[in-house]
Amino acid sequence: MELTQLDLNLLVVFDELMNVRKVSVAAENLSLSQPAVSKALNRLRSTFNDPLFQRTARGMKPTPLAELLAGPIAYALVSVKNAVNQRISFDSENSHDTFAIATTDFGESYLLAQLIDKFRSGASNVRVRSMVYQPRSLNRKMENGEIDIAIGLLPQLSAGYFQRKLLESDYVVLFRKGHPFASKRPSAADFMQARHILIESSDPGHYMATTQLLQSGLDAQIQFYVSRFASVPNLLRRSDLVATVPRIAAVAHEKDFDLAYAEHPLPLPSFSVNVFWHARYHTDPRNQWFRQLLFESQI
Repeated sequence: MELTQLDLNLLVVFDELMNVRKVSVAAENLSLSQPAVSKALNRLRSTFNDPLFQRTARGMKPTPLAELLAGPIAYALVSVKNAVNQRISFDSENSHDTFAIATTDFGESYLLAQLIDKFRSGASNVRVRSMVYQPRSLNRKMENGEIDIAIGLLPQLSAGYFQRKLLESDYVVLFRKGHPFASKRPSAADFMQARHILIESSDPGHYMATTQLLQSGLDAQIQFYVSRFASVPNLLRRSDLVATVPRIAAVAHEKDFDLAYAEHPLPLPSFSVNVFWHARYHTDPRNQWFRQLLFESQI
């Protein structure tokens, strides 16, 4: 017999009749009418070409074939129920899942740090793998589930994706405590005369700010070009260099590295950091749980 020939709902009726041995009780437990259960039993008898249950003074007695089918059918129904329940909920406290995030080094150095407290309070066995996104393979890896979430400004992810803003930030000037900028807000002229670290990040959002800085004539004042946000705090705290960084990065690093920051004197554009996920996993409880965790980490 092929499964296409069988209404799987009939197996639920069969399993209940095996448990209670009375049509009236099975109907009540399944929230069905007695005629509906009787009709289902007749269809089962026709499908298996066997009476399956014989009426006796003590209720419905299963036939040898019904006894033979009972164990496998009960096991199959439990398996389906467990699979459905697993899809409906994600047990973060007992999960050992690894979540893959594609982001920039800014996302890695700042955003992942915000998740630490969330993992301390629960989901201590959940793991996160962060990777710098590769534009050529990002779509394929998100579609097949190799990457769960992408974070950044990613215009190439549009059709087939959901997105939600995670945060928005403007830019500030970051420097060491004791720097001349710490005692007064730098003017545009002060800023242009200072020595700089320029972050040449692959992040599309930061690229726009970098381009504007270079177009303003800052190039002659740049002493260090770096590719990662993470290297900036150590360079700043032992020099009189300054750097243009997102405000959220300045706030995150100022205490740990004895740094300070000031409002930026140039009209640089603010930028948004979005969370992207593939439409295939929009209703997946596992993906939903991790997305919610990311959003809660920014509150």
